[in-house]
Amino acid sequence: MDTDMLAPDPHTIGSHGLEDLPTPCLLLDEALLRRNVFTMKQHLAALGVGFRPHLKTAKCLEVARIAMTQPSGPAMVSTLREAEFFAEGGVRDMIYGVGIAPAKLDRVGAIRKRFGADLAVVLDSAEQADAVADWVKAHGDALPVLIEVDADGHRSGVAPNDAATLTAIGRRLIGGGADLRGVLLHAGASYGLSDPEAIAAAAEAERAAAVGAATLLRQAGLPCPVVSIGSTPTARFAKDLSGVTELRAGVFMIGDLFQAGVGSCAIDDIALSVLATVIGQQRAKGWIIVDAGWMAMSRDRGTARQAVDQGYGVVCDLAGKPYPDLIVADANQEHGIVAVRPGSQAALPELPIGAKLRILPNHACATGAQHDRYHVLDASGGVTAVWPRINGW
Repeated sequence: MDTDMLAPDPHTIGSHGLEDLPTPCLLLDEALLRRNVFTMKQHLAALGVGFRPHLKTAKCLEVARIAMTQPSGPAMVSTLREAEFFAEGGVRDMIYGVGIAPAKLDRVGAIRKRFGADLAVVLDSAEQADAVADWVKAHGDALPVLIEVDADGHRSGVAPNDAATLTAIGRRLIGGGADLRGVLLHAGASYGLSDPEAIAAAAEAERAAAVGAATLLRQAGLPCPVVSIGSTPTARFAKDLSGVTELRAGVFMIGDLFQAGVGSCAIDDIALSVLATVIGQQRAKGWIIVDAGWMAMSRDRGTARQAVDQGYGVVCDLAGKPYPDLIVADANQEHGIVAVRPGSQAALPELPIGAKLRILPNHACATGAQHDRYHVLDASGGVTAVWPRINGW
């Protein structure tokens, strides 16, 4: 493990107040994180399904240990850099959730061999299955594979009723000595919904597609022990998961404004914020300038497509309470322009030069990717730890 990533930030040693932190920096409210994880685990336990947290948002071993059911997993990752990092930290049961490129198989095999990790891959084509089969024959490692099934036309996967393609892929894998684990689905179209009943219907459609695809494989005499589904919205609103063996979700544990717009979390559930400092005033324009631009917040403007456009983020006081209708209305690379939401009658607060504030992000994954550590807050709002996080592929 990169020892530099484990080194604490010298600016935060012994610090118990946000006023002492350099800005911009990333804050993580540990109590909210734990509450979000506890609530999801309770919900899934009541539905009788296993939980595989997706670690692509967290990218942090300390967060992973809170989210996982055991120190060894299970877990989901979105990059092989994550797989290496978490394997070095003791996580053994992982799925690499991006369709496998043949050139990456050697790296997958190296992670499996070096750490003894049960790292599985995902694919949705005969070409990928042939590449995996060839690799397995050459290396003698029965690589575990899940066939990605298209839950809703969002992105990738085999149609859930396409028995010919499902069985052809399965037979190529089995014939080549790979370990066919089952099917995996992601209801990505649920991110475009906001009505709870519509999301619950999407969750049921995802479940039905998964169970249907698994049934086709089993009817063809192929193994399908794992039926894996997941997205934060469908996880939140699922009512019945019969036939599903595990559910995957990740951003729920941290939350963001996009998820709040979907309705899968409340703004009060968002555990992540960016600490910024006021560096300028343009009162005639109705602006306050802060030192957190799109490099600190990311360029993600996903809420612009929702009912409430949150700009580049919602502005809060140091306790995390949002100011009335105050957002980061625009952003340059290192400058954020704070203003009252268009159409609002709220007053621009008096925030002098040097004042600090917190900004809730549109997209926790994208904002987190701009930073290499979390400054962890306790229940009183003090900084009690620095948790390293990783980036890259």
